[in-house]
Amino acid sequence: MPDMLVKLYTLPPLAPEIEAQAAQGITIRRGLPPEKHFVIDWVERHFSRYWMSECDVGFSREPVSTWLAVNGDQLVGFACYDTTGRGFFGPTGVAESMRGRGVGRALLLACLHAMYDIGYGYAVIGDPGPLEYYAKTVGAVVIEDSSPGFYSGMLTSDSE
Repeated sequence: MPDMLVKLYTLPPLAPEIEAQAAQGITIRRGLPPEKHFVIDWVERHFSRYWMSECDVGFSREPVSTWLAVNGDQLVGFACYDTTGRGFFGPTGVAESMRGRGVGRALLLACLHAMYDIGYGYAVIGDPGPLEYYAKTVGAVVIEDSSPGFYSGMLTSDSE
């Protein structure tokens, strides 16, 4: 699947998304280093070891580049940037029970706004899956001839 490119200087506003989540009892915030093991374990259980590894990298960044969606005291989603490579958004995931509530959109925009705030003009969404979603939500465009791109030669479980 091709990568996508997002212009960070034309993003939709973040505040309405944060407010909409707060109205549902969901907090969107950066992860805290003491939460790292809890978060990466959750990501591995709900998604994959690859995403767990990338999420782990996000906790080593300054500031932390792993963002969380928390409902009460429960983790319900995460998103990262600068983990696969500098300037990359992802991975991101939301618990199945919380999908369709705008949690993923809020996490996406939180990360992309954070990237803009630290000086990026553009972000790459690597191997994004739902191309139409990213095009509609943040105006992302396909980067031609970008598959497998950054992921070329990556070790897999079959590489052991």
